[in-house]
Amino acid sequence: MHIIKNINIVNEGRITVGDVLLKNDLIEKIGDQLDPQGNVEEIDGTGLHLFPGVIDDQVHFREPGLTHKGNIFTESRAAVAGGVTSFMEMPNVNPQTITQELLAAKYEIGAQNSLANYSFYMGSTNDNLEEVLKTDPKSVCGIKIFMGSSTGNMLVDDPETLENIFCNAPILIATHCEDEATIRANTEAYVSKYGDEIPFKYHPVIRNEEACYLSSSKAIELAQKCNTRLHILHISTGKETHLFSNDEPLGKKRITSEACIHHLWFSDEDYDEKGAFIKWNPAVKSASDRDQIWEALLDDRIDVIATDHAPHTLEEKMNPYTKAPSGGPLIQHTLVAMLDFYHEGKISLERIAEKMSHAVAECFDVKDRGYIREGYKADLAIVNLNKPWQVIRDNVRAKCGWSPFEGHQFKSAVEKTFVSGHLAYADGQLNESALGQRLYFDR
Repeated sequence: MHIIKNINIVNEGRITVGDVLLKNDLIEKIGDQLDPQGNVEEIDGTGLHLFPGVIDDQVHFREPGLTHKGNIFTESRAAVAGGVTSFMEMPNVNPQTITQELLAAKYEIGAQNSLANYSFYMGSTNDNLEEVLKTDPKSVCGIKIFMGSSTGNMLVDDPETLENIFCNAPILIATHCEDEATIRANTEAYVSKYGDEIPFKYHPVIRNEEACYLSSSKAIELAQKCNTRLHILHISTGKETHLFSNDEPLGKKRITSEACIHHLWFSDEDYDEKGAFIKWNPAVKSASDRDQIWEALLDDRIDVIATDHAPHTLEEKMNPYTKAPSGGPLIQHTLVAMLDFYHEGKISLERIAEKMSHAVAECFDVKDRGYIREGYKADLAIVNLNKPWQVIRDNVRAKCGWSPFEGHQFKSAVEKTFVSGHLAYADGQLNESALGQRLYFDR
């Protein structure tokens, strides 16, 4: 048992000072001046803040088959060091997660290696509808559709297949939305002008607003036709934000959306300095796009915050534009990045907890997680809001060993992380004596 004493509890729109008692994998009791009997390890929370553990609904941990970039063991450790207690991982690995057998094999890897709680998406292709429809809503986070090829060549572009998945899926569908024809035409034009050495600043011109909006609007049209539970990942343009509504509470929405850390932090002004290190799909776009994403996040048209953590090696990233892969490591720095925005006055602590934990649990119907509540799983992050530290390669925990935040000094630090009641991270040290649990869903 652990008891966290006299801590600022950030939960469900309020900050209150109190004690939190953990027993086994659950939050046993929340109250004032709790005095439990027996062998209890006490943590003094005076001056610190307790957040529900972050649930990241979009990561790429690269296992199986791409483990030179990262794996479930290494990336889950980076997650826990950043206060992320649960993740939902994508199917564009090798082999691609496109059969129930391969999906089960990934869950086995998670059970044996993940320090964080875990779930894995079932992948869709143009010809695996039968396998997709077998997906269990209660034990799998969702079905992933790449409506733009991105990384891994899992493009689903057959209209009949798309409609069949949207109209028959037994579970939430999460989409990567970029129009492939638009991107191909733009790429050809820039290759003809620059060859392989396209300046990285043209990435948001090649993968432009039109490509994103065409695909997102198509996904929404299909979802409305079929009454699909649709979740559109990593919104990157201001124009797309107007596709979403805040007319009803999250629990009643059939169409939801996500903002990612890099689209909230960077803009196209950063390409000259950062180059391939901020090359993502969809692309980081203009400062105006970033401002509109923020506006939509804060007025609840955009529902959740994620990372799209997608590591590549330094060697891979040092290639010229046409060969440098898209994606980067973010999961260790997601919560502290949002806390920097708190220090700037852009977002409150309560809203950070909502967008990174509560709303993700609500959006995916995660069972007994995402809140600091008695009887819920003890997934918690203890944060010191005033403990500056600088990102250097030596303290990057992702296997790839670099970060787009290198050189930045964050204002806050994650001091401790509990994963299903296990103190998995404390004062810079990871404790791998217990592993995370599989996520389940109230559907």
